[in-house]
Amino acid sequence: MDELGFHRTLHRPGLLLDVGAHDGDFTRPFAALPGSRVLGFEPLPSAFARLEAAMAPCPAHVELRREALGDHAGHITLTLPVVAGIAQEQWASTAKGYAQHAGVAEQRHEVPLITLDSLGLTDLTHVKLDAEGAEYEVLRGAHETLTRCRPVLSVEIEERHRAGATYSVPAFLDALGYDAFWEWWGDWQPLASFDRDRMHRANPNPAVFEDPGDYVFVFYFLPREHTRDMLGRLRAAEGLE
Repeated sequence: MDELGFHRTLHRPGLLLDVGAHDGDFTRPFAALPGSRVLGFEPLPSAFARLEAAMAPCPAHVELRREALGDHAGHITLTLPVVAGIAQEQWASTAKGYAQHAGVAEQRHEVPLITLDSLGLTDLTHVKLDAEGAEYEVLRGAHETLTRCRPVLSVEIEERHRAGATYSVPAFLDALGYDAFWEWWGDWQPLASFDRDRMHRANPNPAVFEDPGDYVFVFYFLPREHTRDMLGRLRAAEGLE
């Protein structure tokens, strides 16, 4: 099951949040789910332009926003690495720069920054989060919302983007009453069983191409009060129960 399949399997009507919406690969299918409203965040100007074009005309139940999410309000630098003259948009990050890597140039964009909690959401049911190392700050700024709404979450977490992130992000969500899982070919396992040395190897330099093969970087979080039921539904969808 892929990341989108996770959200489809556990779908509940309400608001679905796409953080790091990029070209709309999640925003579009989220918008097609019954009873859904979608809020997509994409602070990179070039990606936001394509997102707007992909969603045009934007449905009334979809809202696209240019801000970055974090743990305070203001502005922040979004750094985009450029390799051989080609912008590596999938690496754009508010959490780090790339000047230390040989062969990598940088573009910097000052973008507005808000917290999710500032929006006062009351019906958030799903979160897809891909922030290239800034996941911890995004979640810190969503503390009240997560406590109130209890959405399910899929979070892309990579040590190459933020050292220690595969520990700090799950620990933060554990304190909020979330259980963490990873999935491999239909096998849903608790995070405690995850072998970082074997399944989480990648180079932090965007100029270096690697294909680790068994690399896992998407982790899933279920509200603890619903873990048993939701995990059962995921495994049933995989034909394991």
